[in-house]
Amino acid sequence: MIRKTTIEEISEVLKKFPKKWDGKNAITEMKENNFNQWRQMEWIGWYFEFLCKKYLDKIMKFNTIKYGNTSFDGFLEVPFDFKSHAINTESHKVIINDTEATIKAIKEYDYVVVIMAIGEVKYNDKNRSFQKWHEKIKGGKSGYELKRIERGALSRLRKIEFNLKELMFIKINKSTLDKSGSFQKDFRNADGSPRRSKVLLDLEKLDEGEIIKTIKF
Repeated sequence: MIRKTTIEEISEVLKKFPKKWDGKNAITEMKENNFNQWRQMEWIGWYFEFLCKKYLDKIMKFNTIKYGNTSFDGFLEVPFDFKSHAINTESHKVIINDTEATIKAIKEYDYVVVIMAIGEVKYNDKNRSFQKWHEKIKGGKSGYELKRIERGALSRLRKIEFNLKELMFIKINKSTLDKSGSFQKDFRNADGSPRRSKVLLDLEKLDEGEIIKTIKF
């Protein structure tokens, strides 16, 4: 069980976070610091993880709690995950971690804590200048993008900016899992193997006791 003083210690550090995340600057910063996920299209979530590891380096361990092939982003008395969510979208459901790993972590630690970065996003222009810039520094289109083109599927507009509004500390326990959905259940990979189910957290269904702390920006 995590102590209140631990939450306060983490909070004081995270209050120093930048409030405006520019896509080009964020990706460049990750690239220059050899963060291996800088090529990802959904850069906001990865940049949040990058920032958490940068700012919390002296008080938290990272990727040390592992169940099977699934690890949790951080550990300090209990496992932590770092997630992001755009408030200017229709859905307020967020994909968390592997379901089986989350169940095992809850059995061992009673609960896990998700630190959720919540903010407003801005999207690429119709000429997709941000997307073209990202493809150029990556050295071309990704395998995922090439497969999308082959299928004839539409390309999504990329997020180019994230304006941080709040950081929410969320307790994920058995009760939370009971009312959460499941993502990727019954999905299969390209080779036919089943995809692992992930917890789908509905932010609109959280009880007061599940929100440990909120930091407003």
